[in-house]
Amino acid sequence: MGVVNGQRLVDKVIVVIGGTSGLGLSAAAACVAHGACVVVVGRNPEKCRAAREKLGDRCSTVVGDAGQSATADEAINTAVRTFGGFNGLYHVAGGSGRSRGDGPVHEITDEGWRFTLNLNLDSLLYSNRAATQQLLRLQHGGSILNMSSVLAYSPSPRFFATHAYAATKAAAIGMTKASAAYYAKYDIRFNAVAPALVDTPLASRAMSNQEILEYVSTKQPLDGGRVGVPKDLDDAVVFLLSDESRFITGQVLAVDGGWSVVEGQYRTSVDAPPRIPPEATAS
Repeated sequence: MGVVNGQRLVDKVIVVIGGTSGLGLSAAAACVAHGACVVVVGRNPEKCRAAREKLGDRCSTVVGDAGQSATADEAINTAVRTFGGFNGLYHVAGGSGRSRGDGPVHEITDEGWRFTLNLNLDSLLYSNRAATQQLLRLQHGGSILNMSSVLAYSPSPRFFATHAYAATKAAAIGMTKASAAYYAKYDIRFNAVAPALVDTPLASRAMSNQEILEYVSTKQPLDGGRVGVPKDLDDAVVFLLSDESRFITGQVLAVDGGWSVVEGQYRTSVDAPPRIPPEATAS
């Protein structure tokens, strides 16, 4: 079904993995506003209850860790059981492993690497796999939309040097494109969105750093030079989940305020030389 009374997702059932705060919750609300029923997934029971109250009767919630394969299976099954079908997935879940040992390559710890891959890449596999399996069972097409980042291909070495995170977001693009090619004959579409700095709870470190904010004001120059807000992505998400994008697959849409095409300006300063962890130089 196409656009009905300005609504682009009428009769669609959408699962949002990581849909209880920030980008995911904003997108889930936009999907509901466009006529969809949604299942939102989050780890925090209180946030799940709050999302359910915010989104109303066309929302169901699943409490679970996206880094565990059973969570995605439960979410997709909940969509079919509660709303009678399944049409699309938006995978938002993930985040930074900085506090667990992510950083520049020479500083990444084994724990930081494993944690970041589980957070961002294992979870992506589990949700995409569950969604694809269900669409194949239902024998109709659908839309799978993944969250990447401009840091996958447009690095910011001074302020955002978390290389495991960048690797996972680049891998998300690789999985999206490979899956798009393989499942196109089944009318199952795979696309990705790649935001730059957006004001969400996960961006609290950057949002509290004045030097980063000054840099972003030139790196993201659109609309006066500002940090993004979750709503900036909502129209793109709704479009890519809707039938209006039925001839689009394997694409990465940067919603980044100009980040990936603009140089950005730093304060004049000299970076310190890299610190080599003692264990890396031990004989």
